Amino acid sequence: MSTTVSNPFAEPEERLALRAAVAGLAGGFGHEYIRDKSRSGEKITELWSAMGKHGFLGVNIPEQYGGGGGGIADLAAVLEEAAAAGAPLLLMVVSPAICGSIISRFGTEDQRHRWLPGIADGSLTMAFAITEADAGSNAHNITTTATRDGDGWVLSGQKQFISGVDEAAAVLVVARAADAESGRLKPCLFVVPTDSAGFSASPIPMTMAMPEKQFTLFLDEVHLPHDALVGDEDAGLLQLFAGLNPERIMGAALSNGMARFALAKAVDYATTRSVWRDRPIGAHQGIAHPLAQVKIELEQSRLLQQKAAALYDAGDDLGAGEYANMAKYAAGEVACRATDVAVHTHGGNGLTEEYGLANMLLAARLGRIAPVSREMILNFVAMHSLGLPKSY
Repeated sequence: MSTTVSNPFAEPEERLALRAAVAGLAGGFGHEYIRDKSRSGEKITELWSAMGKHGFLGVNIPEQYGGGGGGIADLAAVLEEAAAAGAPLLLMVVSPAICGSIISRFGTEDQRHRWLPGIADGSLTMAFAITEADAGSNAHNITTTATRDGDGWVLSGQKQFISGVDEAAAVLVVARAADAESGRLKPCLFVVPTDSAGFSASPIPMTMAMPEKQFTLFLDEVHLPHDALVGDEDAGLLQLFAGLNPERIMGAALSNGMARFALAKAVDYATTRSVWRDRPIGAHQGIAHPLAQVKIELEQSRLLQQKAAALYDAGDDLGAGEYANMAKYAAGEVACRATDVAVHTHGGNGLTEEYGLANMLLAARLGRIAPVSREMILNFVAMHSLGLPKSY
């Protein structure tokens, strides 16, 4: 009988090497780079291009289309390490994770060859548009429509809180088309180039300082060719969730990375700052215990992220959906707690520009709100994991 014991909680050597490489590259830019770009309104083009040049943005894209041939677990590791180094990349959640995953799985060969190589090397980005002002968290209330026009399509409607449209070559838009038999509206996905006639975007002023901007999209009878449709017209919901599960996993990775950054800053400060009897403030339980609690909650959250990614990469979309939601919830919570504890550890210094934590209080809350609120995740877990009656 073999005495070899495998460790399912240890990442492969290749992913550990990937993490180290990303941490080194992103750390060379760091929080100060992101802060300065955010203040000036500039883009983080140098960082994005460097990540693409080294193959980090496309680790989940199939090799035949210019990617690394890995899975969402690898891409999540990239984003987590970048965020932990103080250089989070929000558009990684959108372009390679959502759009890259959907087109890789359901796109035609022409669509894959047209879009995936650029997504993989970072030479183009693709935004994702599902949210609407009046639909909120209810995707069934989406009013953007896709109407057949000969052998093509016409899209009309509005989208809100769409990230990075000003940097995108195209947007993957979720619209609703009429079923030929029942007449009922069904979700479909379309790639819409941002230079299409009838396509426009208006920036949304945001309090939080970040390089990636938010936009309202206007689709005013945008005419598209038939091959703008991604995948099967009758399998839009399945295809949509093939992108939303990676979105939640990557959202968890982003929040976990931010929590790691905040915790590291707090631990360093608690170790070096002395006030009473020349002892570091971290020697006091009032400081040490909250930091220890964050560490425990962070490792729990990372395990959920790891399991969700493993299930998705194994092709278990149903199981991945359950754990991706749990992972996103846990990561959003620990990011908020970590940033709050980090600011409190620093005292007044935590609110200064020098230490770079105050803006993170806002940024961390994004993980509780978007792309799905924690309340909707609790609804999902109550209904699907626990079998409780639907509440809405």
